[in-house]
Amino acid sequence: MTIETTHTTLDADQQNGRIRETLAQGRETASHALHDAKEKAADVAHKTAQTIEANPLGILVGGLAVGVLAGALIPRSAREKEVLAPLGKKLGETVRQAAQAARETGLRELEEAGLTKGAAKDRAKSLLDDVVKVASNAGSAAAKAATNKSTI
Repeated sequence: MTIETTHTTLDADQQNGRIRETLAQGRETASHALHDAKEKAADVAHKTAQTIEANPLGILVGGLAVGVLAGALIPRSAREKEVLAPLGKKLGETVRQAAQAARETGLRELEEAGLTKGAAKDRAKSLLDDVVKVASNAGSAAAKAATNKSTI
C-alpha cells in the first residue's frame, strides 16, 4: 500500500507542477498581449493625432457626416419634436434670410464693379469686333504683301 500512496503522491505533485507551469505560461502570454495592445493603442493614437493635424477640415467634415448619419438613424422622441420644431423653423428662416442678404450684396457689388450681365455682353461684343478688325487688317496686309511680291 505504500507503493500506491507514493505513486499517487507523485501523480498529484506532477499535476500540480503542470498546473503551475500552465498558469505561468498563461500569465506570460497575457502580459505580452497586454503590452502589445498598449503599443498598438499608442500607435493608433499617434497616427490619429497626426491625421488630425494634417487634415483638420477633413476630420471636421467626417465628424459632421457621422453626426448627421447618427441623427438620421436615431428616431426622435415626441418631446424632441416638440422642443426642436420651433428651433428648426427659426434656424431655417435665419439661413434663408442670410442667403438672400448675401445674394443681394454680391449682386450690388458686382454692379458697382461694372460686372453686370449687360456689361459682360457689351465687352464680349467689343472684343469680337476687335478680333474681326484685327483679322481683317492682317488679311489686308497679307494680300498687299503678296501683291507687292508678285510685281517685283
